[in-house]
Amino acid sequence: MEEQLLNVVMYSVPSIITGVIAYLFFREHMQNEEERRKFNIVKTLSKESLPVRLQAYERLALFLERISPNKLLLRVAPLSSDKQAYEDLLIKSIEQEFEHNLSQQIYLSDDCWTIVTASKSATIQLIRKVSMSEKIDSASKLREAILNEMLDKAAPSNAGLHYIKKEVAEIW
Repeated sequence: MEEQLLNVVMYSVPSIITGVIAYLFFREHMQNEEERRKFNIVKTLSKESLPVRLQAYERLALFLERISPNKLLLRVAPLSSDKQAYEDLLIKSIEQEFEHNLSQQIYLSDDCWTIVTASKSATIQLIRKVSMSEKIDSASKLREAILNEMLDKAAPSNAGLHYIKKEVAEIW
């Protein structure tokens, strides 16, 4: 009886060890295959999504260029001499540009999108701040005052442009 038990153990132990080793190798192989599949999927998606992401960065760079006060004032001429109407027209133009590019946020990092929206808000605040001056009583004076304000400092949109350039450089 003891001899039979010893024979069973002698034949069972190598089989169990072989089975455990086979299981571990199989599990490792399956994990490697899963990682390889995931890598291939990410590689394929990034190859397809990179042009779309770059286009989103391009569109937002264009947006920031277009809302730069110097360029905005050249592009959007006053319709009348009313200062308030011109201020509203400038802000409406910025908001329309922003809404046109709103969907691009899904291709950007949260930080980048936050900086783009902050640049837009800072540009609007600049226009409103300059417009509050009581010395300015016409659209042409508002235009001139905004341009004079921009002589001393960089456009609010420059921060957003700088961040976009930095993020695109990280992609490469």
